[in-house]
Amino acid sequence: MAANLVQDLYRKKARRRIRVSAFICFLWLLVVVGRLVELQVFGHGRAVERVAAQNQQADEIQARRGTIYDRNGRILAATLPARTIYYDPNIQEPLAVRYEPIKRLREKLELSNEDLARFQSQLAHGARRIWLKRKADPALAAQVQSDHLRINSWEETKRYYPLGRQAAHVLGGVKASGEGAAGIESKFNAILMGKPGKAIILQDARQREYDYEVLEEPEIGRDLTLTLDETIQYIAQTELERAVASTRSAWGTVIVSNPGSGDILAMATAPAYDPNLFSKTPEADFNRAIRYTIEPGSTFKIVTAAAALESRAVGLSETFDCGEGAIALPGGSIRDHKLFGILDFPGIIIHSSNVGTIQVGRRLDPDAFEAVIRAFGFGRRTGIELPGEEPGSLRPVAEWSRRSQASLSIGYEISVTPLQLLQAVNIVANRGRLVPPRIVKWIQGGRPRRDAETFATVLSAASCEKLVGILKRVVVEGTGKEALAEGYTAAGKTGTTQIYDPAAKAYSTKRHIASFVGFTPAESPQLAMVVILYDPQTEEHYGGQVAAPVFREIARRVLLTLGIAPRRPAGLLVAGLRKDGSR
Repeated sequence: MAANLVQDLYRKKARRRIRVSAFICFLWLLVVVGRLVELQVFGHGRAVERVAAQNQQADEIQARRGTIYDRNGRILAATLPARTIYYDPNIQEPLAVRYEPIKRLREKLELSNEDLARFQSQLAHGARRIWLKRKADPALAAQVQSDHLRINSWEETKRYYPLGRQAAHVLGGVKASGEGAAGIESKFNAILMGKPGKAIILQDARQREYDYEVLEEPEIGRDLTLTLDETIQYIAQTELERAVASTRSAWGTVIVSNPGSGDILAMATAPAYDPNLFSKTPEADFNRAIRYTIEPGSTFKIVTAAAALESRAVGLSETFDCGEGAIALPGGSIRDHKLFGILDFPGIIIHSSNVGTIQVGRRLDPDAFEAVIRAFGFGRRTGIELPGEEPGSLRPVAEWSRRSQASLSIGYEISVTPLQLLQAVNIVANRGRLVPPRIVKWIQGGRPRRDAETFATVLSAASCEKLVGILKRVVVEGTGKEALAEGYTAAGKTGTTQIYDPAAKAYSTKRHIASFVGFTPAESPQLAMVVILYDPQTEEHYGGQVAAPVFREIARRVLLTLGIAPRRPAGLLVAGLRKDGSR
């Protein structure tokens, strides 16, 4: 009886254990099934993404950047094929073994000590990909890949500037990523860069690449045609660099334009840089032709004379006494560079008399004078298609001091860019019309900017004709004699500005800005030009001595390039022949 009770008790415990075990197994089965459902159904997308992430790598295909041309179709900036070289190390290998291929490639890839140290650190931290060289030559990439199985490359593009430093500050440059970072490349980046494509890189379990699949083709960027002329740009750049070197100037700039159209034919700055090495040039985007403002000095007397003629505040035959060579003003006297005695109105401009110009300026109504200055475009941007243009500064009449009108008459208490000076002289060359400068002639898929554009009239034709006559005499008998090329006529104005020293709170007597602005031929201008030399260190530092000769040499060479031959003086005998051809 007792034995039966024990057996029944054992059976009950066994059945209870079986039920508990079965329940636990059932619960485990539910957990397993739930997990499988989660992974197979709800987590399928995430699992696919993880597998893809391990075996695929997204890649952006850079679009070919649009080409930049000069006005005659010569290439200024183009896109060439390139390769990015990279290294896929085997992370199972010792660090020394993984590092060895990089050491062997040091000379071929021109790797610096800093590069090597960075790569070694990346390997030590388990990096699965080392970027060895961007924008490499395809032939170099092919050679390097043949040296080691784990060295690979993929297709890229690189920007190439065939003219080197010519027009560097106009063109700007691009970053390693291919994005425009200065100049035209930056201003029109969206147009030039196109639209990148998409691709995936397929990898095996060890993350070695075995296929490359293009998902979306890139859209090629649009082309640009500039108003620059490659030949004129070369002439301007070489003559400017020669002048900066010979005068030991801190920097210089030259802008050449066609007055009638406003087309910029050349824009040169020295020192220049090579845009092919843009990433190594920190100040490459500082185009001094449009971003640096100066006090224009005597070149601004063109505006003062224009205001006097337009308001009829002075007559051409009227004389002024400049005999003492100085004029007293609140805050101190202003002097001439030499004694002139009695000068008529044209003589004041021809010989650049500060004393005489201030006397003329005093006759002008302040509000009318300010209005003429602003009508010439000072105090606002010209609107040229380049980034970073400065507007300069001109205070309103209400903020003028008792000295301001006299200072403005001779080009002080105002800041202007070299491009604004050129625009001002173009108004005179165009007989009163303000034609804004432009540097983009055509955009692929677009239209020229000025098909139906009209321009404002700033001065009357009569006032301009009188002023042109005076400016012609500046280069024949006045301070601008060195600007006149033999066989050509020209009109222009010299300038020599003292540089303000903030530390001394006074104008320096040893540091100057030498300038010349003018156009040629005077009767039917084909080109206008501004020349700026900042802080020349030679004994000769006046604008007529160092800037005017630059104008002359550039003008002479450019006019010959344009097919405009010099005229022989009347009555000149050449090789024994008279003017009519007889002997």
